[in-house]
Amino acid sequence: MPARKLSISHVGFLLPGNYSDENPVVGLEQAIDLFREGEQLGFDSAWVRQRHLERGVSSASVFLAAVTQRTERIQLGTAVIQMGYENPFRLAEDLGTVDVLSRGRLNVGLSAGPPPYGDLLGARAFDGDWTSHDYSHKRISRLIENLRGEPLGEPETFVSNAAGRQRPRVRPHAAGLVDRLWYGAGSLRSSAWAAQTGLNLMVGNLTSGEATDDFYQAQARQIATYRAAWAHERAPRIAAGRVIVPLDSADASTRARYAEFAESRYERTLAPQGERRTLFCRDLVGSADQILERLFADPILKDVNELRLELPYEFAHSEYQQIVGDFIARIAPEIGWKKPTGLPRAHR
Repeated sequence: MPARKLSISHVGFLLPGNYSDENPVVGLEQAIDLFREGEQLGFDSAWVRQRHLERGVSSASVFLAAVTQRTERIQLGTAVIQMGYENPFRLAEDLGTVDVLSRGRLNVGLSAGPPPYGDLLGARAFDGDWTSHDYSHKRISRLIENLRGEPLGEPETFVSNAAGRQRPRVRPHAAGLVDRLWYGAGSLRSSAWAAQTGLNLMVGNLTSGEATDDFYQAQARQIATYRAAWAHERAPRIAAGRVIVPLDSADASTRARYAEFAESRYERTLAPQGERRTLFCRDLVGSADQILERLFADPILKDVNELRLELPYEFAHSEYQQIVGDFIARIAPEIGWKKPTGLPRAHR
């Protein structure tokens, strides 16, 4: 029998941000509403996926800028921005703007590597041979350097415009944002690099199987590697993500849909998938009591204090509302989380 105790003090959810091609504003507005509702329920953070060439949020910065105007307290996050598509200078300006508008609530998940749709986009997105560009961790390092906001050029370097002369720097400067950058690590090498660079660590419901076919063992090794490589003054943040779908307040037809969803994804958890030996964590679908048993047995959650609820793709808005509502009411208090006081009133 697993020990029935966890110390999760921070809970969040990750939203796909789905919409229809015919009327995208409906889905985008519903996604914003879920951030607002999550704040009222007491969630500590809410995150949105950034997706390209799909029916989802393609610019997390623009989307979260809108969310800053509908929320007051909840931390806002994006998981993850694939840096292969991004200009580190321009992205720093966008992220700084969002963090200033949110008054320091932004969290930014990042990943390195070639853009998955590079071949398809070609000259629409890249100059010359896109495969020759540097998509390594250096691109993230350049983003961090820009976010630090140090003056550019020599001490005597100034730029001038109608507002007068001023020292050039990336503006607006968002103090503290570099401490709220996260890396979506999926290997021992990337875990060590994230720690050495000072990025917080996010691990989710998939990872790479390095010398093991066991998902939890692979993820535990990554976290241990990260902790061993951390040498910075501040304490690191480590967040684990799990697909969690409680059934408790769902009607019969919705429960059947959730069960079908879980069944369709079960086989992929039985063995490593593909050349990269991707390992998948089994989805947690069931009653709150059943999910709690699985959470108490999860060895990774004993080593972290932040849990992110990863909402499935292509569910209806009402289903997302039911899932986050059941989770925060029936599951979160049982794993160590306490509802914050003084929650904001509903925004119009």
